[in-house]
Amino acid sequence: MCGNNMSAPLSASIVPAARKATAAVIFLHGLGDTGHGWADSFQSLNIPHVKCICPHAPSMPVTLNMRMVMPSWFDIYGLNFNTSEDEVGIKRASENIKALIDQEVKNGIPSHRILLGGFSQGGALSLYTALTTHQKLAGVVALSCWLPLHDSFPQASANSVNRDMHVLQCHGNADPLVNYAFGKMTAEKMKTLINPANYTFNTYPDLSHSSCPKEMADIKHFIEKTLPPIGNE
Repeated sequence: MCGNNMSAPLSASIVPAARKATAAVIFLHGLGDTGHGWADSFQSLNIPHVKCICPHAPSMPVTLNMRMVMPSWFDIYGLNFNTSEDEVGIKRASENIKALIDQEVKNGIPSHRILLGGFSQGGALSLYTALTTHQKLAGVVALSCWLPLHDSFPQASANSVNRDMHVLQCHGNADPLVNYAFGKMTAEKMKTLINPANYTFNTYPDLSHSSCPKEMADIKHFIEKTLPPIGNE
């Protein structure tokens, strides 16, 4: 069976809040990466009341890369928008991210003060998880990614738990791996699933499959707006 074999709790690189954490960001790295680099990036954003958790995906054979073993949230068969997908692996990985959300709630951070996010494969998983969780989230930061199993989502009803969450989706228009057109198609689909007034799609000219300082500045602004300090923080 292809897919994710996660059974043990995920390890993670954690950026603690500079003072008491009243909000959290759970950010998922892309294929072949780890959470360490993204943890460094979020630490540089310097948002004192926000804890950042950057989990590491388990290693597994990836069909796209000739079955080479590498960190991956689920198997990837191809990069076309309508390529077959690892449904079992995507759903299993999503349950593990939901367990991370539950753990932060147990740690005292309410789910509506938690943002999910991710880059590429991690961004895809963050979108899917936000749409399928029963926990009410603050929103999602989705970078250079797509919506997995997009045909499985009917138009959301008005009482969907995360219909009113805020989403920042970012994509470079020179991305050679996750085509910019896929990003735009994802945005249009997402706007049928959540309140489109809460959806922002940012395009970064000449940006390939990576991040940039302007994008990180936009992420910082989004986090500060979506997870503002409480009281006199």
